[in-house]
Amino acid sequence: MSTASATVTVTPFARDLRDWRVRRGLSQLDLAIRVGTTQRHLSFIEQGRSAPGRTMIIRLAESLELSLADRNGLLTTAGFAPVFPESDLDGAELRPVRDALDAILAGHEPYPAVVVRSGGEIVMANTAIDVLFEGVDPSLLETPMNAYRLALHPRGMAPRIGNFPEWGNHVIHGLRAASRRSPSPVVEQLLVELSEYVPATNPGRDHLGFAVPLRLASSDGELTLITTLTSFATATDVTLANLQLEAFLPADDASAAILRARAARRASVAAGH
Repeated sequence: MSTASATVTVTPFARDLRDWRVRRGLSQLDLAIRVGTTQRHLSFIEQGRSAPGRTMIIRLAESLELSLADRNGLLTTAGFAPVFPESDLDGAELRPVRDALDAILAGHEPYPAVVVRSGGEIVMANTAIDVLFEGVDPSLLETPMNAYRLALHPRGMAPRIGNFPEWGNHVIHGLRAASRRSPSPVVEQLLVELSEYVPATNPGRDHLGFAVPLRLASSDGELTLITTLTSFATATDVTLANLQLEAFLPADDASAAILRARAARRASVAAGH
């Protein structure tokens, strides 16, 4: 007499949960402690032997520090409806956000600033951004305009960047880190393209990383710029959570003077002088 053993099929949700946990470098015990459950229960979930409720899935996604879009994806694979809305950036729901961003961009002048989506699409910019666009092939300025391609393409900013290998690798390093946190086929394809533009470097023993200022030639002289990145840490809308403000700041007095002079010329032209 033989006894049939039960077969448990690993569900897409269970597989995705385990993949996320491994990608985050967490053991089952680590994640269980974060979530407030037992390792045994988490093991059963990853084996498909236990089906968690929506609240547990949200706790798991939050503990794994997933993006709102990825949290929605995890809910969907488990058979639940997404809980985080994805509004149209140009719609009425996000009009107060657009107004706030417009004010921030204008307030950052005479220094350049842009707002980008995940993956680098530029959705807003201030007028000081013209210093980055000097000499760029018009095809790269067509909508949708990608900030990473604009910076590293041979017909983009690349020929004017004095420390292109170092700064290019800094850009790629940051984008690759973001892709590891929230994988995207589109970003992976973009990384392959960008890597073809940037020469490989051979850091020496005193290498301190690729976080270097941007040295950019302009019609008014070379600029040395540092960047700051700002995101909406408390966003509950997928569209808003995917936005990032990148603001450029002068690293020295000469660069600040050049950017102020350019702003004065723009103001003079706008006034018809």
